[in-house]
Amino acid sequence: MTKKRSTNLSCETKTSFTFPHLNQEVADAVSDHITSVWFNRKINQESDQRYSTFVMGRFTCDNGGCSKAAWSSGKVTIVIRGYPDNGYNAVVYNQRCKACKKLGTLTLDENSYVERVAYRLKKWAGVDMERPVYSKKETPPHKRELCEGCKSGYCEASLYSARI
Repeated sequence: MTKKRSTNLSCETKTSFTFPHLNQEVADAVSDHITSVWFNRKINQESDQRYSTFVMGRFTCDNGGCSKAAWSSGKVTIVIRGYPDNGYNAVVYNQRCKACKKLGTLTLDENSYVERVAYRLKKWAGVDMERPVYSKKETPPHKRELCEGCKSGYCEASLYSARI
């Protein structure tokens, strides 16, 4: 079993993040099927493909007057975009504190990020793979008002509930 790793974005409270420093790990994860991948730092550039899914993360509330110190989430929105010649970028969206509504500080689960991005790049490259099965966990209902992915129109939980 691989060791769980994470990236802590201390003192950063933005609505979304990119992780270009994880490109080598993504490249390693797809290397059996794709010879090279590149990270497109221009996140607003028109892409050939786009896919929304979730990664895992932990958030802390840095508001000293807030009663909620931290929370974990398995539904951290990520939007993966594909570009020509195996280019990609991935934007991970922040969440807000349930108690004070301030943006949290994200600690990304890097393994889930690399796994989701690598899977999507291989699918786009035509690699025949089985869809991964993730265990369902009982969690509180998704709160759109706290999810920056929902506010940006990319969160799968929000898109799914709008369809039913």
